[in-house]
Amino acid sequence: MWLPIWPIKRTEMNEIALANRAADWQRLKALVLDSVSSPITKRVYNLGLDEFFAWYALGPRPGFTKATVSAWRVALEARGLGSVSINVRITAVRKLAVEAADNGLLAPELAAGITRVKGAKSIGVRTGNWLSVQQAQKLLNAPDVTTKKGLRDRAMLAILLGCGLRRSEVAALTLKHIQQRDNRWCIVDLVGKHGRVRTIPMPTWVKVAIDTWTGPTGITDGHVLRPVGREDQVRGERMTEKVVWQLLRPYALAAGVPGIAPHDLRRSCAKMCRAAGGELEQIQLLLGHASVQTTERYLGTKQDLVHAPNDGIKLRVTV
Repeated sequence: MWLPIWPIKRTEMNEIALANRAADWQRLKALVLDSVSSPITKRVYNLGLDEFFAWYALGPRPGFTKATVSAWRVALEARGLGSVSINVRITAVRKLAVEAADNGLLAPELAAGITRVKGAKSIGVRTGNWLSVQQAQKLLNAPDVTTKKGLRDRAMLAILLGCGLRRSEVAALTLKHIQQRDNRWCIVDLVGKHGRVRTIPMPTWVKVAIDTWTGPTGITDGHVLRPVGREDQVRGERMTEKVVWQLLRPYALAAGVPGIAPHDLRRSCAKMCRAAGGELEQIQLLLGHASVQTTERYLGTKQDLVHAPNDGIKLRVTV
């Protein structure tokens, strides 16, 4: 048995046992991460499992059981996490139990019990935030474009607002992705969530923002966005997605929209596309959604009974 089903005091464990257990945790975590293809899912699972390991080590537990995982869910709820954040962590632990059973480190009946742990219930629908065109323009104008850092940050904001990329996709974007298709600039063959590949048309103003950043810095290949040091010089080959979030905060505050996250700019891109007359299916392709229902949630779509779409059907009934 890998993890005992009875409580054990720390004084009864020797250092070798602790080391072996830690090695087992990490080996099984690697198997869980290898079972998913999406870099975003890997990152979330990795963080979630590390949190679980740390919580498990804080005190005596009744082994790796359904009761333990249920207690973990309660601890997550006590932290005030949303249902989506809780459920993705629970899913990672369920996968951990399956891998433990498959490798002979956990009894199958214990693994089966863990997989039956229910996730948190979703109450209501998260609305999200959307920027108006005026707010988006103010945000885009916020960086100081007399500096290289400002030029980079404006390019980052332009990509988020104009192309609707996720922050991980923005961080991973390379100049090789930017090519011409059908006589226009596009982001070609971008690998997104769940390994889905898509091509994103790029507005002219986004391409201008990228060129005014890459031109003065001499960037001709590799990643589009790079770290910029205090001396306003490019340092390093790429930025992380966490930095994308951190860079947005001061500009959002300056633009009068504090608390806006990178994903809110993705939502805003979708809504501005729709307001400009974009077709729902084309917006779905732009964002890389597997389901049109997901796109509708991004748009905050509500049924309009006053200006109903079927009022435009030009048929008549003769009385």
